[in-house]
Parts: sequence; C-alpha cells; structure tokens
Amino acid sequence: MPELPEVETVARCLRRRVVGDTVTKAHVLLERTIASPDATGFAEMIEGRRFSSFGRRGKYLLAELEPRSWLVVHFRMSGRLCIVQAGDSPTKHTRLLLELASGRAMRLEDQRTFGRVWLLDDPDAVTGGLGPEPLSAHWTLDRLVRDLQTRRRMIKPLLLDQAFVAGLGNIYVDEALHRADLHPAVTADRLSEDDVARLHAAVRSVLTEAVEHGGTTFQDFRTPDGDAGGHQFALRVYGREGEPCESCGTIIKKTRLAQRGTHYCPVCQPPPVPCEA
Repeated sequence: MPELPEVETVARCLRRRVVGDTVTKAHVLLERTIASPDATGFAEMIEGRRFSSFGRRGKYLLAELEPRSWLVVHFRMSGRLCIVQAGDSPTKHTRLLLELASGRAMRLEDQRTFGRVWLLDDPDAVTGGLGPEPLSAHWTLDRLVRDLQTRRRMIKPLLLDQAFVAGLGNIYVDEALHRADLHPAVTADRLSEDDVARLHAAVRSVLTEAVEHGGTTFQDFRTPDGDAGGHQFALRVYGREGEPCESCGTIIKKTRLAQRGTHYCPVCQPPPVPCEA
C-alpha cells in the first residue's frame, strides 16, 4: 500500500504535470471505485473542472479543483495514477479515466480494486479523523511524549493507527523502530523519554529520506510518469528477512504482530522484559 512518501511523490509529480489542466471527459470503468457521489454524478460533476493544486493528507491524495471542489484518492493496496495520452487504450486494470484539455489523460489503475475516489466540497469529510502529520511542525516531541503517556498498546500497531499519526504504514514503521532500537511489541507506556526522542527522530528521518528517494517500489508503486521509487535500496530491515543487520550483523527476523508481517533485528531491538507480577 502506498504510504506517506509514495503519496507525496505522486502529489509532487502531478503538481508539475497537471496543475492548470481541465477535465474534459470522465470515464468510470468500475463503479465501486467512486465512493462519492455515485458514478454517474461523479462523471457529470468533474467535467469542466480545472486542477489548481495537488497535496496530501496522510495516505490520501488531495487534488483541488476549480470551481471549488476536491478530488480525494485513496490508493489502498495497488492503486496508481498514470499520465498517458488521451487516445491510449485503457489497460485491463483501469478503473477511472479522466481526459484532459491538454490532450493527455489521468488514469487510475487498480489491480485489486480496493482504491476509492471521492469528489466533494470539503476533504475533511474523508480525512477529518486522521491524526497529525509526522513531518509537520505540529508533531513535536512534546506532543508525542504526551500522546504516548497513557497508551498501553504495542508501539507498532499504535503507529499504524491513522488516528494516532497519519501516513505511516508497515514499511516505514518497521524502519523507524529499527532506527530507534525499539522492539515492535514494546508497549507505549514503557517507553522512556530517551526512547520517545529516538522514535520521534527516527520517524522523521525515515520519511524524509523516503520522500527524497521518490518512495519505495516492490511491485505496484510507480510515479504518474511511470518511474519507480528508489528507497527500497536503503531499507534496513523491511523485506530483509534472513539477511544481516547493517548495524550489528545479526540476522534480521520476521514475525507477525497485529496481523502484519514485522521485520526487526533481535539484537538492536531486544524484546521487552516481562513485567513482574
């Protein structure tokens, strides 16, 4: 699933390529892709609207349109946007096709069909329940310390909770916890101030580097121009089960935690000591 760095990469690409272009025709090839309004209403409402900006909230792509409205896209497992020529034939995985006045088209491809698209007046109707942005000035160390003090959940599933902090997924949580020397199963209330400081710095550094590398590509992720990300070559634990840890040489392990595949180093990230009875 595209996480914060991948969606940010898509937004930056579309900002360069599509701002100022106008939708001339919409083709909905899979009706359930459109979450709101219905497919017919979506096609009628978006035609004639001009893209004025592209941004991101958590894992959601936000496109501002004129007259004022918002196109919100959640890619889920396998969704991706492509910029193609308007006359190019749709692929078998094309779910939505927007013809543009420039003679190009923006195509949403989604092999697993979990992606969703909204056209609405206020994106907060979809994104309003998200937690703070981890790269924003509002997500301070003091805030993270405060937010963790009363939590007793394991730290990995807590960081994956989009209401706690927005945009993190399996890849970058594993990477951040390794950099912070924290086991994924340690509970939030057992973290020291130093632990939280390392975690805060690790989340920010991992996400910043991944954005600079254009995201992580294993299978599905590509930019709208068709380029792969490059951060997969900088991963320290995710996808490296059975390989040596770059910090200490210990073999990276993979387990399941909260129903998610979880990669960690058993030496750099020692398991939490059981509480005494």
